[in-house]
Amino acid sequence: MRTPSPAPPSVVRRSWSADLAPETLYALLKLRVDVFVVEQKCPYPELDGRDLEPRSRHYWLAGGSSGSDGSGPVLGTVRLLKEPDKSYRIGRICVVRELRGKGLGRRLMDAILAEVGGGDCVLDAQTPYVGFYTSFGFTPIGDPYDWDGLEHVPMRRPGRRAS
Repeated sequence: MRTPSPAPPSVVRRSWSADLAPETLYALLKLRVDVFVVEQKCPYPELDGRDLEPRSRHYWLAGGSSGSDGSGPVLGTVRLLKEPDKSYRIGRICVVRELRGKGLGRRLMDAILAEVGGGDCVLDAQTPYVGFYTSFGFTPIGDPYDWDGLEHVPMRRPGRRAS
């Protein structure tokens, strides 16, 4: 029985959209298009206009050792939006195909939820990943729906008041 190889060393990075270097923004968007449009064969407008909103924050895993500056290749990414009602919206989480199943998506979610803290948070999960998000405290809040040929489920993790 083969033991799966571990994920390569990586650093979790984050940046407000306005502070992203053009090369980094390009790499994040390219990975998302590679996964959501090309790999999933879902020709939809991945560039939805929200990436450059002032309250949009991007997280990514940059290849390299933990002591590096994190400027290596993008291995995974996720976007966090702060909505006008002060709630958060998580979206566009993806990891390069060859590295899936190695805990990189979990690292991204841990990082993003550390920022969300006790805030109210929503996302739209592709149906096969509902269990992944449930492990972070999200629960379905509506019926499954078709989003450009892929079934999604709206989910929410309610805000938690500080004791």
